Amino acid sequence: MSKGREAAAGGGATAVLLRYLQEQNRPYSAQDAFGNLQREHGLGKAAVVKALEQLAQQGRVREKVYGKQKIYFADQEQLPAASDAELRGLDGEIATRSGQLQALQQSCRHMEAELKDLNSSLTTPEIAREIEALRKECASYTEKLERIKSATNHVTPEEKEKVCREQQLYRREWRRRKRMATELLDAILEGYPKSKKQFFEEVGIETDEDHGAVLPATV
Repeated sequence: MSKGREAAAGGGATAVLLRYLQEQNRPYSAQDAFGNLQREHGLGKAAVVKALEQLAQQGRVREKVYGKQKIYFADQEQLPAASDAELRGLDGEIATRSGQLQALQQSCRHMEAELKDLNSSLTTPEIAREIEALRKECASYTEKLERIKSATNHVTPEEKEKVCREQQLYRREWRRRKRMATELLDAILEGYPKSKKQFFEEVGIETDEDHGAVLPATV
C-alpha cells in the first residue's frame, strides 16, 4: 500500500472511531473497539490502535491507563450540551423507564412465587394416586367399622366400669405392698455388711425391674 493510501485509510479509521466514541459515549479499549467495528468497517487492529492513540494525542478523545490496558472515551467538553427541554425529556423518559422496571420486577416476583407454589404442588397423576390411596384406606376403615358394629362381644358400660374399679384396686394394692417390701428391705440393709445387690442375690429376691414390670397407668 502506498503512503497516500495508508494516510487515507488512517484518516478513515480516525473519523470512524471518533464518531463511534461520541455516539456511544462510553469507554472502550482498543480491543473492544476493534471487535465492534471490524466487520462493518473492515478495520484492522493495528489501525484501530494507531487511530485511537492519534485521537488522544490530538485531544479529541480522552485516554486513561489501567495497568497494562488503555481506555478511550469521548471528550465530554466537545459533545453538544443538551437543552433544558432535552434534559426534561430525558428526565421524563428515565421516570417512565423506572416505572416500567418496577412493574416488571413486581411481575417477576409474582411469577416466581407462583412458580414456587406450582413446583411444590402435586401433579395431576400424583393427585390421582393420592385419591385412590385414600379411597382404599377409607374402604378399609369402613369394613373394620362394620365388623366392630356387627360383633356380639361388646363390653357394656357396666362391665367397663367394673374392670376400671378392679384395676384401681389392684394398682393401690400393688403400690402398698411394694412400699411395705421396700421399707422392710431398707431396715434389713441398715445392718447388712454387704451391698443391696449382693443381699438380693443371696436371698433370691427378684424386683419388678428385673422382669420389666411397670405400674400401669390409671384407666
